[in-house]
Amino acid sequence: MKKFTLLLVVAFISLGAFAQDKVAKIEFEEKTIDYGTIEKGADGVRVFKFTNTGDAPLIISKVKSSCGCTVPKKPKEPILPGQTGEIEVKYDTNRVNPIRKTITVISNAETPTVALKIKGLVVDSSKKNVLEKKNKSVMEQ
Repeated sequence: MKKFTLLLVVAFISLGAFAQDKVAKIEFEEKTIDYGTIEKGADGVRVFKFTNTGDAPLIISKVKSSCGCTVPKKPKEPILPGQTGEIEVKYDTNRVNPIRKTITVISNAETPTVALKIKGLVVDSSKKNVLEKKNKSVMEQ
């Protein structure tokens, strides 16, 4: 009976060690997306594409943004080795400001936390025309 118990313990330890060799790896095509200069109210949806380059299923447990103006959407299903996935990010383009936001991705990957960035500038061209008129002298109008 002692030999059987010892054999079971060795089998479980070996199985545990073997299972730890397999790991998911997340590799993004780009870690920064530049919106460039966009108009107020423009489409604020962008996509970060990634691949699981590991040999275990990749599970993204959480994706969070540095503020409420940016809403990320994570994949619901595990990403199998060799497969690709997407994290959709929607920025509220009704806010006329420079864009400098961080999206944090938490997963079971070898590197469990990855920071993604979005940047750009949202402008309101209708306000620009008003400012230009105000800046002209009376003689120019």
